[in-house]
Amino acid sequence: MLTAEELQRYDRQIMIYGFGEAGQEKLKKAKVFLAGAGGLGSPVAIYLTTAGIGTLRIADHDKVELSNLNRQVLHWKENIGKRKVDSAAAKLGKFNPGVKIEPIFETITEANVSQLVGDADLIVDAMDNLPTRYILNRTAIKKGIPFFHGAVYGFEGRAMTVLPGKTACLNCLYHSASVPEEKFPVIGVTPAVIGCIQATEVIKYIVGLGELLTDRLLNFDGLRMKFSEFKISRDPACEHCGTPSKQVKKK
Repeated sequence: MLTAEELQRYDRQIMIYGFGEAGQEKLKKAKVFLAGAGGLGSPVAIYLTTAGIGTLRIADHDKVELSNLNRQVLHWKENIGKRKVDSAAAKLGKFNPGVKIEPIFETITEANVSQLVGDADLIVDAMDNLPTRYILNRTAIKKGIPFFHGAVYGFEGRAMTVLPGKTACLNCLYHSASVPEEKFPVIGVTPAVIGCIQATEVIKYIVGLGELLTDRLLNFDGLRMKFSEFKISRDPACEHCGTPSKQVKKK
Protein backbone atom coordinates (compact mmCIF):
# COMPACT_ATOMS: atom_id res chain seq x y z
CA MET A 1 0.00 0.00 0.00
CA LEU A 2 1.41 3.37 -1.01
CA THR A 3 1.43 6.15 1.56
CA ALA A 4 0.21 9.68 0.87
CA GLU A 5 3.84 10.83 0.76
CA GLU A 6 4.76 8.12 -1.73
CA LEU A 7 1.83 9.00 -3.96
CA GLN A 8 3.10 12.57 -4.07
CA ARG A 9 6.80 11.68 -4.42
CA TYR A 10 6.21 9.33 -7.35
CA ASP A 11 3.32 11.26 -8.90
CA ARG A 12 5.04 11.90 -12.24
CA GLN A 13 5.99 8.28 -12.90
CA ILE A 14 2.65 6.98 -11.68
CA MET A 15 1.14 9.15 -14.44
CA ILE A 16 2.92 7.11 -17.13
CA TYR A 17 0.48 5.00 -19.13
CA GLY A 18 0.60 1.40 -17.92
CA PHE A 19 2.64 2.32 -14.82
CA GLY A 20 0.12 3.62 -12.32
CA GLU A 21 -0.05 2.89 -8.60
CA ALA A 22 0.15 -0.84 -9.32
CA GLY A 23 3.53 -0.36 -10.97
CA GLN A 24 4.78 1.70 -8.06
CA GLU A 25 3.65 -1.00 -5.68
CA LYS A 26 5.71 -3.53 -7.64
CA LEU A 27 8.79 -1.33 -7.34
CA LYS A 28 8.21 -0.93 -3.62
CA LYS A 29 8.14 -4.70 -3.13
CA ALA A 30 11.17 -5.45 -5.34
CA LYS A 31 14.59 -6.47 -4.05
CA VAL A 32 17.58 -5.72 -6.28
CA PHE A 33 21.11 -7.08 -5.93
CA LEU A 34 23.59 -4.57 -7.34
CA ALA A 35 27.10 -5.89 -7.91
CA GLY A 36 29.39 -2.87 -7.75
CA ALA A 37 29.20 0.63 -6.28
CA GLY A 38 31.50 2.34 -8.76
CA GLY A 39 31.08 3.98 -12.16
CA LEU A 40 28.11 1.90 -13.33
CA GLY A 41 26.79 1.18 -9.88
CA SER A 42 26.44 4.86 -9.01
CA PRO A 43 23.81 5.84 -11.64
CA VAL A 44 22.06 2.48 -11.31
CA ALA A 45 21.75 2.94 -7.55
CA ILE A 46 20.73 6.59 -7.76
CA TYR A 47 17.93 6.08 -10.26
CA LEU A 48 16.57 2.90 -8.71
CA THR A 49 16.54 4.63 -5.34
CA THR A 50 14.81 7.76 -6.60
CA ALA A 51 12.29 5.58 -8.47
CA GLY A 52 11.30 3.94 -5.19
CA ILE A 53 12.75 0.44 -5.35
CA GLY A 54 11.95 -1.45 -2.16
CA THR A 55 15.34 -2.90 -1.24
CA LEU A 56 18.73 -2.29 -2.83
CA ARG A 57 21.47 -4.69 -1.75
CA ILE A 58 24.89 -3.38 -2.87
CA ALA A 59 28.03 -5.51 -2.83
CA ASP A 60 31.52 -4.06 -3.33
CA HIS A 61 34.88 -4.81 -1.69
CA ASP A 62 36.69 -1.59 -2.63
CA LYS A 63 37.38 1.65 -0.82
CA VAL A 64 37.09 5.10 -2.40
CA GLU A 65 40.18 6.44 -4.18
CA LEU A 66 40.86 9.86 -5.68
CA SER A 67 41.00 8.37 -9.18
CA ASN A 68 37.40 7.14 -8.78
CA LEU A 69 35.92 10.61 -8.58
CA ASN A 70 35.75 11.37 -12.32
CA ARG A 71 32.95 8.86 -12.75
CA GLN A 72 31.77 7.34 -9.46
CA VAL A 73 29.35 10.10 -8.58
CA LEU A 74 28.13 8.57 -5.31
CA HIS A 75 31.55 9.23 -3.81
CA TRP A 76 33.12 12.58 -2.90
CA LYS A 77 36.57 13.72 -1.85
CA GLU A 78 35.75 13.41 1.85
CA ASN A 79 34.93 9.73 1.29
CA ILE A 80 38.43 8.78 0.13
CA GLY A 81 39.65 5.78 2.12
CA LYS A 82 36.15 4.76 3.15
CA ARG A 83 34.21 1.72 2.00
CA LYS A 84 32.33 2.40 -1.23
CA VAL A 85 29.23 0.58 0.00
CA ASP A 86 29.08 2.76 3.12
CA SER A 87 29.68 5.94 1.13
CA ALA A 88 26.95 4.93 -1.32
CA ALA A 89 24.47 3.97 1.40
CA ALA A 90 24.90 7.35 3.11
CA LYS A 91 24.12 9.29 -0.08
CA LEU A 92 21.27 7.04 -1.20
CA GLY A 93 19.62 7.36 2.21
CA LYS A 94 19.46 11.10 1.64
CA PHE A 95 18.11 10.70 -1.89
CA ASN A 96 15.23 8.58 -0.63
CA PRO A 97 14.98 7.48 3.03
CA GLY A 98 12.04 5.24 2.11
CA VAL A 99 14.31 2.77 0.32
CA LYS A 100 16.09 0.03 2.29
CA ILE A 101 19.80 0.04 1.44
CA GLU A 102 21.83 -3.05 2.38
CA PRO A 103 25.59 -2.43 1.97
CA ILE A 104 27.78 -5.54 1.73
CA PHE A 105 31.54 -5.05 2.00
CA GLU A 106 32.67 -8.32 0.44
CA THR A 107 34.34 -9.69 -2.66
CA ILE A 108 31.89 -11.63 -4.83
CA THR A 109 33.10 -15.22 -5.29
CA GLU A 110 31.71 -18.57 -6.38
CA ALA A 111 31.61 -19.56 -2.72
CA ASN A 112 29.54 -16.66 -1.39
CA VAL A 113 27.58 -15.29 -4.35
CA SER A 114 24.41 -17.30 -3.74
CA GLN A 115 24.27 -16.13 -0.13
CA LEU A 116 25.01 -12.52 -1.08
CA VAL A 117 22.26 -12.43 -3.71
CA GLY A 118 19.92 -14.15 -1.28
CA ASP A 119 16.25 -13.59 -2.04
CA ALA A 120 16.81 -10.72 -4.49
CA ASP A 121 14.44 -10.61 -7.44
CA LEU A 122 17.16 -9.76 -9.95
CA ILE A 123 20.88 -9.06 -10.39
CA VAL A 124 22.48 -5.95 -11.87
CA ASP A 125 26.02 -6.29 -13.20
CA ALA A 126 27.97 -3.10 -12.48
CA MET A 127 31.34 -4.84 -12.38
CA ASP A 128 34.59 -4.15 -14.22
CA ASN A 129 35.81 -7.68 -14.93
CA LEU A 130 34.54 -10.73 -16.83
CA PRO A 131 35.29 -13.44 -14.24
CA THR A 132 32.91 -11.89 -11.70
CA ARG A 133 30.36 -11.24 -14.41
CA TYR A 134 30.42 -14.94 -15.31
CA ILE A 135 29.84 -15.79 -11.65
CA LEU A 136 26.82 -13.47 -11.56
CA ASN A 137 25.51 -14.79 -14.87
CA ARG A 138 25.65 -18.41 -13.64
CA THR A 139 24.01 -17.44 -10.36
CA ALA A 140 21.15 -15.67 -12.14
CA ILE A 141 20.59 -18.75 -14.29
CA LYS A 142 20.72 -21.07 -11.28
CA LYS A 143 18.27 -18.94 -9.31
CA GLY A 144 16.09 -18.26 -12.36
CA ILE A 145 16.19 -14.48 -11.94
CA PRO A 146 16.92 -11.76 -14.54
CA PHE A 147 20.45 -10.47 -15.06
CA PHE A 148 21.17 -6.96 -16.32
CA HIS A 149 24.61 -6.58 -17.89
CA GLY A 150 26.49 -3.35 -18.50
CA ALA A 151 30.09 -2.60 -19.47
CA VAL A 152 32.12 0.50 -20.39
CA TYR A 153 35.45 1.43 -21.99
CA GLY A 154 36.47 4.99 -22.80
CA PHE A 155 33.56 6.65 -24.61
CA GLU A 156 31.97 3.28 -25.43
CA GLY A 157 29.55 1.09 -23.55
CA ARG A 158 27.19 -1.84 -23.95
CA ALA A 159 24.17 -3.33 -22.23
CA MET A 160 21.95 -6.40 -22.48
CA THR A 161 19.29 -8.14 -20.40
CA VAL A 162 19.18 -11.86 -19.68
CA LEU A 163 16.03 -13.80 -18.78
CA PRO A 164 17.21 -17.29 -17.72
CA GLY A 165 15.69 -20.14 -19.68
CA LYS A 166 14.24 -17.76 -22.26
CA THR A 167 17.02 -15.67 -23.77
CA ALA A 168 20.71 -15.70 -24.60
CA CYS A 169 22.93 -15.27 -21.56
CA LEU A 170 26.20 -13.41 -21.07
CA ASN A 171 28.24 -16.51 -21.88
CA CYS A 172 26.32 -16.98 -25.14
CA LEU A 173 27.74 -13.57 -26.05
CA TYR A 174 31.33 -13.92 -24.85
CA HIS A 175 31.75 -17.74 -25.09
CA SER A 176 33.88 -17.96 -21.95
CA ALA A 177 36.35 -15.40 -23.25
CA SER A 178 39.15 -14.57 -20.85
CA VAL A 179 40.27 -10.96 -20.59
CA PRO A 180 43.16 -10.05 -18.28
CA GLU A 181 42.25 -7.66 -15.49
CA GLU A 182 43.87 -4.32 -16.14
CA LYS A 183 43.34 -0.62 -15.69
CA PHE A 184 41.21 0.69 -18.54
CA PRO A 185 40.24 4.21 -19.69
CA VAL A 186 36.80 5.64 -19.00
CA ILE A 187 35.12 9.04 -19.02
CA GLY A 188 32.35 9.56 -16.47
CA VAL A 189 29.59 10.22 -18.99
CA THR A 190 29.86 6.67 -20.39
CA PRO A 191 28.88 4.77 -17.24
CA ALA A 192 26.24 7.45 -16.68
CA VAL A 193 24.62 6.52 -20.00
CA ILE A 194 24.96 2.75 -19.61
CA GLY A 195 23.99 2.77 -15.93
CA CYS A 196 20.82 4.69 -16.76
CA ILE A 197 20.01 2.15 -19.47
CA GLN A 198 20.44 -0.67 -16.96
CA ALA A 199 18.23 1.09 -14.41
CA THR A 200 15.62 1.64 -17.12
CA GLU A 201 15.64 -2.06 -17.96
CA VAL A 202 15.25 -3.00 -14.30
CA ILE A 203 12.29 -0.66 -13.84
CA LYS A 204 10.64 -1.87 -17.05
CA TYR A 205 11.05 -5.49 -16.01
CA ILE A 206 9.62 -5.00 -12.53
CA VAL A 207 6.69 -2.89 -13.65
CA GLY A 208 6.06 -4.98 -16.78
CA LEU A 209 6.38 -2.28 -19.42
CA GLY A 210 7.95 -2.06 -22.85
CA GLU A 211 10.44 -4.28 -24.65
CA LEU A 212 13.59 -5.47 -22.90
CA LEU A 213 17.15 -5.72 -24.27
CA THR A 214 16.88 -9.48 -24.58
CA ASP A 215 18.68 -11.45 -27.30
CA ARG A 216 20.35 -8.23 -28.41
CA LEU A 217 23.35 -6.20 -27.38
CA LEU A 218 23.03 -2.42 -27.34
CA ASN A 219 26.30 -0.60 -28.10
CA PHE A 220 26.88 3.08 -27.33
CA ASP A 221 29.57 5.07 -29.15
CA GLY A 222 29.87 8.42 -27.42
CA LEU A 223 32.42 9.88 -29.82
CA ARG A 224 30.14 9.38 -32.82
CA MET A 225 27.01 9.67 -30.66
CA LYS A 226 25.51 6.55 -32.14
CA PHE A 227 23.70 3.54 -30.78
CA SER A 228 23.93 0.22 -32.60
CA GLU A 229 22.31 -3.11 -31.89
CA PHE A 230 23.47 -6.67 -32.45
CA LYS A 231 21.35 -9.80 -32.39
CA ILE A 232 22.51 -12.41 -29.86
CA SER A 233 21.35 -15.99 -30.32
CA ARG A 234 21.01 -18.43 -27.47
CA ASP A 235 23.65 -21.15 -27.72
CA PRO A 236 22.26 -24.66 -26.99
CA ALA A 237 25.82 -25.71 -26.08
CA CYS A 238 26.43 -22.77 -23.76
CA GLU A 239 28.32 -23.86 -20.65
CA HIS A 240 26.10 -21.61 -18.52
CA CYS A 241 22.57 -21.90 -19.91
CA GLY A 242 22.69 -24.72 -22.47
CA THR A 243 21.26 -28.21 -22.07
CA PRO A 244 23.54 -30.80 -20.40
CA SER A 245 23.51 -33.09 -23.44
CA LYS A 246 24.59 -30.29 -25.75
CA GLN A 247 27.29 -29.20 -23.32
CA VAL A 248 28.79 -32.69 -23.31
CA LYS A 249 28.83 -32.82 -27.11
CA LYS A 250 30.55 -29.44 -27.23
CA LYS A 251 33.38 -30.74 -25.05
